[in-house]
Amino acid sequence: MSKRNAWENKQTARERLRAEREQQAKKDKTRRQLLVGGAVVGTLAVAAGIAVAVTQLGGNDTKGTDAAWEAAAEKTLVKPAHTGGANGTEIIVGDPKAKHTLEIYQDMRCPVCSIFEQNVGDTVDKDVKDGKFKVSYHIGTFLDRGMGGTGAKNALSALGAAVDVSPEAFSAYNKALYAKANHPEETKDAFANDDTLLKIAQQVPALRNNAAFEKNVKDGTYDKWALEVSAEFDKHKDVSGTPTIKLDGKKLTVDTPNGKGAPMTPEQFTAAVDAQLK
Repeated sequence: MSKRNAWENKQTARERLRAEREQQAKKDKTRRQLLVGGAVVGTLAVAAGIAVAVTQLGGNDTKGTDAAWEAAAEKTLVKPAHTGGANGTEIIVGDPKAKHTLEIYQDMRCPVCSIFEQNVGDTVDKDVKDGKFKVSYHIGTFLDRGMGGTGAKNALSALGAAVDVSPEAFSAYNKALYAKANHPEETKDAFANDDTLLKIAQQVPALRNNAAFEKNVKDGTYDKWALEVSAEFDKHKDVSGTPTIKLDGKKLTVDTPNGKGAPMTPEQFTAAVDAQLK
């Protein structure tokens, strides 16, 4: 879909220059707020598993974005199949009747979320299969607000098209988007491109050459839904960074040189889960 800022075409050269300067000033301020264990986003201590700070940036996702996403906020909400809640913002993978619930808070542009999925994703999948817990996903788009762009929202909308196919397709596509070979640097808005998202989807059997999935991605069928999911994420004021992992509402953390952080290895994750389930 076309995602251009229509207002740029209407401004004079002087107005555009002033707007660009104001926008850059806002981005610079936001970057200073997006901390990773006390460092500006981008200087990630991945080995320590330091989370990308969300901060309470506030505001509406559609403000300052392109006309397409502004229009999406006004669309009729289309909820993907296999979601729950009034606005379809409940995304559950695993047995809904499982006694325990693992909550994963992530942003699709977050590089540390990518590392978490690469390192711990298979362990999470095994635990789900074994019935240890079900997984509830909470997906934000704060990096679009902080870094500029629409990739987090666009990838979230594509995930809506995937969960419409099945929870398993959602899980597999989430893993593919976070794969080392596929995940862009947070400053590169690669996921804003539908073709990039569809190319990665070819790695997921349930989505490969799936005409309905492809149409929903291209048409932005779940754009409004993506904004609702992002708004739900923002309501969790105790979530100050991604990835944040909770088990039955309590954060799973490990000690790092910069304080508490999410478990970033299979061993750390399993130990934290087992300790809480005792």
